[in-house]
Amino acid sequence: MIEFLSALDQILSITHLTYLIAGVLVGLVVGIIPGLGGIAGMSLLLPFLYGMEPSVGLGMLMGLVAVIPTGDTFTSVLMGIPGSSSSQATVMDGFPLAKKGQAARALSAAFLSSMIGGVVGAIVLSVFILVARPVVLAFSSAELFMLTLLGLSVVAALSGGNVYKGLAACGFGLLIGAIGGAPATGEFRFTMDIDYLYDGIPLVVVGLGIFALPEIISLLVKNSAIASSPNKLGHGLRQGFKDVFANLPLVGKSSIFGSLIGAIPGLGGSVVDWMTYSFAINSSKDSSQFGKGDIRGVIAPESANNACASGSMIPTILFGVPGSGAAAVFLGGMLLLGIQPGVSMISTHLDLTYTIIWSLALANILGALFCICFTRPISLLTYIKFSVLTPIILTLILFAAYQATRSLGDFIFLGVVAALGVMMKGANWPRPAFLIGFVLSSGAENYFFQSIQFYGYEWFLRPGVIAIAALIIVGFVLPPILKRRKQKMKPEQLAQDKEQNSMANTVSWTDWGIIAVMGGSATYALINIWDASTLTKAFPIIAITIVLFSIVMIVSKYIREKHTKVSSDLAMNMVYIVGFFAIAYGYYLFGFISTTFVFSFLFLKYLAKASYVQSTAIAIGLVVFLVTMGRVMNVDFPEGLFDPYLLSTIKSFI
Repeated sequence: MIEFLSALDQILSITHLTYLIAGVLVGLVVGIIPGLGGIAGMSLLLPFLYGMEPSVGLGMLMGLVAVIPTGDTFTSVLMGIPGSSSSQATVMDGFPLAKKGQAARALSAAFLSSMIGGVVGAIVLSVFILVARPVVLAFSSAELFMLTLLGLSVVAALSGGNVYKGLAACGFGLLIGAIGGAPATGEFRFTMDIDYLYDGIPLVVVGLGIFALPEIISLLVKNSAIASSPNKLGHGLRQGFKDVFANLPLVGKSSIFGSLIGAIPGLGGSVVDWMTYSFAINSSKDSSQFGKGDIRGVIAPESANNACASGSMIPTILFGVPGSGAAAVFLGGMLLLGIQPGVSMISTHLDLTYTIIWSLALANILGALFCICFTRPISLLTYIKFSVLTPIILTLILFAAYQATRSLGDFIFLGVVAALGVMMKGANWPRPAFLIGFVLSSGAENYFFQSIQFYGYEWFLRPGVIAIAALIIVGFVLPPILKRRKQKMKPEQLAQDKEQNSMANTVSWTDWGIIAVMGGSATYALINIWDASTLTKAFPIIAITIVLFSIVMIVSKYIREKHTKVSSDLAMNMVYIVGFFAIAYGYYLFGFISTTFVFSFLFLKYLAKASYVQSTAIAIGLVVFLVTMGRVMNVDFPEGLFDPYLLSTIKSFI
């Protein structure tokens, strides 16, 4: 009790509150910038921790950790661009709501859900910090591998009526995630002698490519504002609060579930939001509006991802095993502050542990309040013609992608993944399934290798493994049974399902293109890996088998059943992809900053039809942003032919 009260007194001090608020504000900014996420934000703060009082430094770090899943909601809802990997599922219904002119409703519901989820996560953390040690230690690599498979099992709920398309996309994500060095042997796979691929494709590049750029291109083709109809923002704000209170059981379940999943290393926010989104669909009596603008599709993942951030602190603090990428950087921050995670955190440093818990709860409350205050003005962005926002958003995306490895490969593979994303979006293939497979690939292979190393091939006989396997089977078997029962009870549901199936029974040249890409890649991977050692090829072969099996089932269905031929009409989308590659090349030929200025000015003036003043002001603002961020984050942008002259000119005016 003394430590509990001491921690409460600490967080209410002026110094701690000041640094906590600073961390919250930085977290909101980082969350709003698409693709940066917690890892970049935490890394930005690390240099400032030297010499800091541990409790104060922890306050700033926890302020940032807590609110990034809140701040990233802005871009997810308003622009259909996930602010980080933990806000992918929010896009599914948040963005359609924005298109209907209900952005304020979606945002207010998301922020209140995030606040409740964060506070619940802090409460769960306070309980687990004392009692969860034996529970976490009971999970071996075998159980952790099965838990990653459990995460993959949500594909069935995200496959848009075609399970095999979902499995193919998921397997392809697993295969792309296996590019680079094999964790068991260190042998390199599928690199095609390209230096960039030896370390694999970064998550930020895949996330932005599969979601962000396709959405930008889609809106550019329409060339209109995001919102299609007006909405009273004040009414929308209040309605969002009412929606949350009307769905409090869903908020509570999602928050607790997010906390528990966050405590499992290797899963984290990039998976838990999809798992809770799937839960919201399967537990709903009427799921017909999910993906079209159902507020529950915003409430469930937003409750979970903030709670997940708290849950990831459990293994980090107790065992020094980071539960997520951001938690890994947080662990480095603890070491910089002279704090050693482990059993001492619940014995000699229990006051610091409670400081972390209190800071998490307070940061979630402050972050939600700040976001709610800024909801009205930022929601007005949905009524601006999207072509005006495009240079700004594209610059932020390219800046975020360049942080991955700071090489030309970041831009090239961003464009390659974006081309795949455009095709999958146009042909209604489940992009979330691909991303889930990619995110879980590395952790799943590590756990798979460790399971074989520690237990041989008898690891699947462990009780925990059997229990989780049963859950996976139930996850695949139960939904069809419930669906049939629902059809018997509600005949109108049968007509609705027939309509959905008729929409699913379509085929286009884009479908065949995706099949060719996935099938060709899997075949190349199989040939490439065939002569490798057993431990090097074991996991990729699992991914290859999933892809090829799913493709065979899809093609056989096309042959057996009659499918309506449709046109995806993606010609203009692919023109923009080609334009993106041209711009990316310009960044290296002429310079990152110079190309940004010229591209932004020309795009705004001649495509967005903005005035000279607006075009010039926005272009100059982007240059100032890049120069400032370059200095703060110590980023050396590609200088090309013109940047040295431009930067010397800028310095002469400073």
